[in-house]
Parts: sequence; structure tokens; C-alpha cells
Amino acid sequence: MRGERLHGFRALCRQRDLAVTHQRTIIYEALFSMSGHPSPEQVYERVRQQIPSISLATVYKTINTFLETGIVHEASLHHGSLRLDSNLEPHHHMVCTKCKAIFDLEPEAIGPVLMKGALPNGFRVQRLSVEVLGLCERCANSQNGSLQGVNQRLAS
Repeated sequence: MRGERLHGFRALCRQRDLAVTHQRTIIYEALFSMSGHPSPEQVYERVRQQIPSISLATVYKTINTFLETGIVHEASLHHGSLRLDSNLEPHHHMVCTKCKAIFDLEPEAIGPVLMKGALPNGFRVQRLSVEVLGLCERCANSQNGSLQGVNQRLAS
């Protein structure tokens, strides 16, 4: 699996005319080894385990290069800090409005999303993504527990 991923990374770099450096490879491996949609700071902490002297600025610069060249995507544009998405297959996201956790949602779970009519001012769509906003199970359970406590105090 790791060998296939590295081979794929090298191919992506060649297609995008990027040098395959040691640092880029380690950052790419860290990003893809992490579950969910990590922040650059989380990637940095993982990379530092292998390259202790690497700077946060280098990780950010590399991630920006990956974003600009389409090697990774930005998972959520509107929910706080930058979050990265290593899943390049078409999919949507569920975002917890409380803890900001992001979960993948397959396109079939929503059904077809269609663009209708002309786009204004020559706008060009690069990617279509739907975000479903709500509470993750953990936050919903903690909120329900909080509400039950409030209801019990009010009933007393």
C-alpha cells in the first residue's frame, strides 16, 4: 500500500512538474497516514517525528504547493483553520458545528447535485462539494446530556 502511494505521489509530482524531495515525500506520507482531515499543525507534529529540524513554515509552504497543484484539497473553506483532504475522489463533507470535526460523505448519500443556469461573470467551477452542517455523535450526545441536566433542574 505504502509503495503504491509513493509511486502515485511521484507520478503526481511528475505530472505537475514538481521535484520529488525528501521533505515533500515525508509531508505527503504524513498527510495520507493521518485519519480525518488534519490541520497543517497536525501534519507538522507528525512530520517532526521523522524530521525534527523541519519548520512549520516549510510544512505550510509544502502544503500550499500541494493545494495549488491539486495533490490535496482544502476540506472546508469556512470553518476555522485550514483543514486538508487527501481523498481526491469526488465526495462531500459533514462538518460538526461544535467541535469542527469533518467527516467524508459519499456522493450517493446526497444524490445528484446539479448546477442549473449560467454561472455569473464567467465563473469556472473547479470542484463541486456539499457540506452538511450539524452535530457529530459525540457533540450531540454531550449536548443532549447538558439539555437533560438543564431540564431536570428546571423541573425541580
